[in-house]
Amino acid sequence: MTPKVLLVDDEPDLLEFLRYNLEKAGYRVLIAFDGTSALELAEAERPDVVVLDIMMPQLDGFAVCQRLRAHPELRHVPIAFLTARNAETDEIMGLELGADDYIPKPISPALLISHIRALLRRAVFPTNVPRRIRIHDLEIDRDRYVVRQAGVEHQLPRKEFELLFFLASHPGIVFSRQELLDRVWGTDVYVVDRTVDVHVRKIRERLGSHYIETVKGVGYRFRAA
Repeated sequence: MTPKVLLVDDEPDLLEFLRYNLEKAGYRVLIAFDGTSALELAEAERPDVVVLDIMMPQLDGFAVCQRLRAHPELRHVPIAFLTARNAETDEIMGLELGADDYIPKPISPALLISHIRALLRRAVFPTNVPRRIRIHDLEIDRDRYVVRQAGVEHQLPRKEFELLFFLASHPGIVFSRQELLDRVWGTDVYVVDRTVDVHVRKIRERLGSHYIETVKGVGYRFRAA
């Protein structure tokens, strides 16, 4: 699937320049010139990444970020601020509101593409994955970070939940420890292979050992049947 990038800025020339370069790199690009239009477009198109300016008419980027993070179907979409506001307080506010990246202007298209690729690699919940998975006797709800097992509700720590959700989203597929580290923890975070083993063990302690299978010498897979 071609990743969809939503660019939001009130500078038409900049948007056209970035759109040209992103499309050349193989992305499908959506553009909006204000915060209200950005939210409407995000609802309709379900982008894989949103790149936001802060200073915009109608709704500023901070407000758009807040509303995306509150939206049940868009809350996990990666968000990057691309802005001329480079004060530390602005960056802190953006990240605390839920943004995944904060990029100062001006930026070269090649560097922006690199940031977008990193966000896509770190995205635990791509937009084409359902919000709830029902498999075996488990219901895994990624909006509430809750797992129900035969009607009993479990609250898993964040990374245990994300690891379980990722494996359950791909039943029967074997993933190496390194692949799981890249997809769940991200390539920009330093953790060791043993981290995956520890989290699998904790999931098994909570839910039982029969959901996640160990493939000796390879990695782990979620039992398909």
